[in-house]
Amino acid sequence: MLQCRTVWKKLAPLARASSTVCRQNLRRAGLNNCRIPACVPAAHMSTGPAGGGRQNQLYALLVGAAGLGGSIYAYQTVKGDNKRYQERLDEIASRPYKQATEEAAVPTQTDAPAVSEPEAAPSPKESSPAEKTQLPTGVASEPALTKIPSHAPYLLIGGGTASFAAARSIRARDPGAKVLIVTDEADLPYMRPPLSKELWFSDDSSVTETLRFKQWNGKERSIYFQPPSFYIDPKELESTENGGVAVLSGKKVVHMDVRGNKVKLDDDTEISYDKCLIATGGVPRNLQVIERAGDEVMKRTTLFRKINDFKSLDKVSRNVQSITIVGGGFLGSELACALGRRCNESDLEVIQMFPEKGNMGKVLPEYLSNWTTEKVKREGVKVISEALVKSVTCKNDKLEIKLKDGRMVKTDHIVAAVGLEPNVDLAKSAGLEVDSDFGGYRVNAELQARSNIWVAGDAACFYDIRLGRRRVEHHDHAVVSGRLAGENMTGANKPYWHQSMFWSDLGPDVGYEAIGIVDSSLPTVGVFAKATAKDTPKAATEKSGTGIRSESETEDVAISPAASSTPPPPAQSHKDDYGKGVIFYLRDKVVVGIILWNVFNRMPVARKIIKDGEEHVDLNEVAKLFNIHED
Repeated sequence: MLQCRTVWKKLAPLARASSTVCRQNLRRAGLNNCRIPACVPAAHMSTGPAGGGRQNQLYALLVGAAGLGGSIYAYQTVKGDNKRYQERLDEIASRPYKQATEEAAVPTQTDAPAVSEPEAAPSPKESSPAEKTQLPTGVASEPALTKIPSHAPYLLIGGGTASFAAARSIRARDPGAKVLIVTDEADLPYMRPPLSKELWFSDDSSVTETLRFKQWNGKERSIYFQPPSFYIDPKELESTENGGVAVLSGKKVVHMDVRGNKVKLDDDTEISYDKCLIATGGVPRNLQVIERAGDEVMKRTTLFRKINDFKSLDKVSRNVQSITIVGGGFLGSELACALGRRCNESDLEVIQMFPEKGNMGKVLPEYLSNWTTEKVKREGVKVISEALVKSVTCKNDKLEIKLKDGRMVKTDHIVAAVGLEPNVDLAKSAGLEVDSDFGGYRVNAELQARSNIWVAGDAACFYDIRLGRRRVEHHDHAVVSGRLAGENMTGANKPYWHQSMFWSDLGPDVGYEAIGIVDSSLPTVGVFAKATAKDTPKAATEKSGTGIRSESETEDVAISPAASSTPPPPAQSHKDDYGKGVIFYLRDKVVVGIILWNVFNRMPVARKIIKDGEEHVDLNEVAKLFNIHED
């Protein structure tokens, strides 16, 4: 267009000059004939008689030729510009494919597994999902080799248990659904409980690489929910006809545009969505005194949450003389028992300290908390109760933990197991409400935060129709809430009524399952009986066939539990031997929480008792429903 304008500027003076000459010739011809023309056409060329006609024809021919030439030139210029513009678009569109082809042509570490090499110790068993995962996660984390889809009908933020449960639920109700999971971890979705339980009891020296473990029942399985073959490549998500689940690993969602239905990743890539699930889980808390202690102390502190934390702590435990666990809750007590097992195998000193009087003092009644503390001590752990950390310093290559009562503990490494902070980083950009009491995104009974946004897992603060508003940080809740969110994302519109459970094992011999509100500040009633060889986590998993007990029991429903016909033994006073039993937690004389101590596969019964919400005159009779007096 600029060139056409330049041509016109050159032709315009010539056209104006020829017009002026024509008018002068007309005027001259009129005077020669002794009359003045009545009207002189201002815009027409003269065709007068000889004396000016031939010159006018020459000018007319010149102007016509110039106009025709300009038109031809303008046409060719515009046509050429269009061709170059289209070639430019094609070149830009082909850049990602050319780049991927060039990268694929260069041999790298990610290409190496394509060539099958013999193992040092060949095994007839199928290669583990953990081994298979190394290649896909490595490829997915390379931006040059991954084309990020610009749109996902179902976008799941977070790669944990809740997100995976939602993905399976969506695909079950909508077989052609296209689901994209975005996670900042480098791994495919995996279960977290074995990280502090069974993995530590494995006899396989390569467990940190294979991430395979033996359950208490002796069966082996992987920590990953599904092998890499279960998922599709993210770049194929938009084009695949039958849909599927794709995992975009190593990417973090940093901004959420609720009105525009799109999110922005940490590399400024934008992905639009139709429906979105937030399942971002939580971040391990740390003690402020440790955070303020400086980089040297932080380098020697583990906040236990992910696979890398397990690998790191396993390596540390084999190379230091002393590890101190700060925290007496589920995670702290499980890790204490797990690491305590290594005390007998090496010179490792394991110390556990917490502000309560006994292990899990915020959950268990005092007498049971004291018993649990003695159990942990028998595992080889040095327990320091009623310990409030005042300061932590690094001196002479040792960490010195000073307590508020003046006691001093020297150690090589600290594991901070002091709770979880729900990850609500997207709340501000998305304009979502965060609960001021419990934390987490505040959602309705259908787990909705907005019309097309759901929240599940640790990050969801939901309303329990029996127990009020709550936020739960356990595996079973992640499974159930993720499954329900997935159903509702496909139009189910179901309320969240399920009472999720949780469990904790102090090794293969002692474990418990709990449901509802289990708070040691509430009044409790415990009914115990003599345990048998089958009343252990190991025996329970042998019977159920799974080490993740919630997966086998969450689908069961106790319609009308039958009480045991065996009469209970005479009431026993609490003593230092609690084989098995049931602990009821009361609020306004109504059971709001239940712990099954070495009693397994009875959770549907406990769930029904809480759902009924009735007052019970004699809880010994209620305990019969769990058949604890049967051998």
